[in-house]
Amino acid sequence: MAGGIPVINATLREGLAGNRIDGIAGIINGTSNYILTQMRDAGLDFADALADAQRLGYAEADPSFDIDGVDAAHKLAILTCLAFGTAVPLKEIYTEGVDKVTPLDIAFAEEFGYKIKLLAIAKAADGEIEARVHPTMIPKEYLLSRVGGVHNAIYLVGEAIGEALFYGRGAGSLPTGSAVVSDLIDISRNILKGASGRVPPASFLPEARPALRIKQMDEIESLYYLRFMAEDRPGVLSKISGVLGKHRISISSVIQQGRKAGGNVPLVMMTHRAKERDVQEALSKINRMDYVSEPTMLIRVEGEDE
Repeated sequence: MAGGIPVINATLREGLAGNRIDGIAGIINGTSNYILTQMRDAGLDFADALADAQRLGYAEADPSFDIDGVDAAHKLAILTCLAFGTAVPLKEIYTEGVDKVTPLDIAFAEEFGYKIKLLAIAKAADGEIEARVHPTMIPKEYLLSRVGGVHNAIYLVGEAIGEALFYGRGAGSLPTGSAVVSDLIDISRNILKGASGRVPPASFLPEARPALRIKQMDEIESLYYLRFMAEDRPGVLSKISGVLGKHRISISSVIQQGRKAGGNVPLVMMTHRAKERDVQEALSKINRMDYVSEPTMLIRVEGEDE
């Protein structure tokens, strides 16, 4: 779990036992983080950044488990159970990978003051829990956005401690070996002392585990980055904005760069907080319009709504 970061035993199961955990946001797949870092820092496209990760041994010959977000989703299922006491089946975790992120989106993120990371997110409130993995824009001033290369980080919000960030190397033989040896030593200590079950495997005693409802993805609310490839002609912006408005989606800022009369140019919008269901319904209509040349790029945004 996150290489050598001691987040399970030392943190969630014991160190933060006196806290109610309200939220988790984690960069917990070193391969995807390395690829996104190379795309930003070296200007590589996705395919070249992936090939570089494979050359260095950070990505498998078949990298789909990492780049599709599946590895991060498995880890989030464990973290969610430990933090909130609710088992979230893997199929209930919305999972989206990094393979559709382009250098163009990374450049626009920079212009808006964000970086793109593959985040594993879990939040609990009002008897409900949400769990999701997807590319996410986070403000550049956040500590989590500064985690680059193969490093991992897990950000926790606790009732008593407030915000805490746990950082370390997330890929490589030595960090992984450190975690495995730590588990072996823990097991050995229990055997030598004849002890077991002092701390429940899932942090909570079975009878104390809360029954939290798992939110469906279309119920969550977020800020959104939307990139349309739209025909460069009068009225297109107002038509797209009109569809969004009819679906209760408010626009906070717009960028339209380059002119190509009669051709297609990127039209980028950042929204205020909106419901996923409304956004997806609006995009399904916009994507069918003849002045939009390809499916809209959507990236969810974490941060304060202005």
